[in-house]
Amino acid sequence: MASEIVDLRSDTVTKPTPGMRRAMAEAEVGDDVFGDDPTVNRLQAVLAERLGFEAGLFMPSGTQSNLTALMTHCQRGDEVIVGQQAHTFRYEGGGAAVLGSIQPQPVENAPDGSLPLEKIAAAIKPDDPHFARTRLLALENTIGGKALAPAYCAQATRLAHARGLATHLDGARLFNAAAALGADARELVRGFDSVSVCLSKGLGAPVGSVLLGRREFIAAARRPRKMLGGGLRQAGVLAAAGLYALEHHVARLAEDHENAARLAAGLRAIDGLQVEHATNMVFVEVPPQRFDALPPFLRERGIVVLAHNPLRLVTHLDVDRAGIERAVAAFAAYFRR
Repeated sequence: MASEIVDLRSDTVTKPTPGMRRAMAEAEVGDDVFGDDPTVNRLQAVLAERLGFEAGLFMPSGTQSNLTALMTHCQRGDEVIVGQQAHTFRYEGGGAAVLGSIQPQPVENAPDGSLPLEKIAAAIKPDDPHFARTRLLALENTIGGKALAPAYCAQATRLAHARGLATHLDGARLFNAAAALGADARELVRGFDSVSVCLSKGLGAPVGSVLLGRREFIAAARRPRKMLGGGLRQAGVLAAAGLYALEHHVARLAEDHENAARLAAGLRAIDGLQVEHATNMVFVEVPPQRFDALPPFLRERGIVVLAHNPLRLVTHLDVDRAGIERAVAAFAAYFRR
């Protein structure tokens, strides 16, 4: 086993940096359920101002933040239009239906991750007691590493608002999208009524997401957050990591994208692999007869991947250029056998 692990499973595996740990240790804290934690309050205010919203609400996870948003926008029996590949629909345990009594109306994502406007329009139900009440359009930026174009988001949110729907953006990797598009993150969330921003992926914080919206919306969101177990006490030790990440880890996301491009280029040079790359993600389709032995072979050489074909390889702040070179070399050694 290699002495240093190159973990490409996800950008959620990052460890807090020494500077982030110091910020956490020194954080001023209070009881956040009472609104008394100054560090949580500062994180919420900083991110809301940065992205152009009135208020924010700190939560342990993006899953909880998305579900809180859906339960605030929708009532029992309401419907949310969502992408077939969206995290909210596919990877969050069916929480909207199970806990919110909200019906998801999935729409197949286009290759660029968007939901075609004509399919959104067709999915909106008429005002008829036979149907669930369509109340919300939920998009995700990014899908499979692909960032939604700001022009598309503007069209989609205008369509939704014209049809009386609210809009929510799962911005789990919002700052990755901004780095890839060369855009201000504020531009990418314009037109959405709420957005969930994750701090524990590319930004490298150990915990946390922030839900943003109008002041009245965030006040209403406190109830489902509490119901879902998100009322925290001295949470400033966690919020401090988020503040540190926003200050120190946003600009460096471009390095992760460069490393992903370097990884993709190296893997494309290996015969038999089909490789796609977007932001900090590389997708590798391996010939089925060669796949089963690949993950353990890589693991023996200190390269950790999820054993799903196609592979999703994710770069992050704990993977440097040397780690990328090791990963490419390990893949090449396997396919030379």
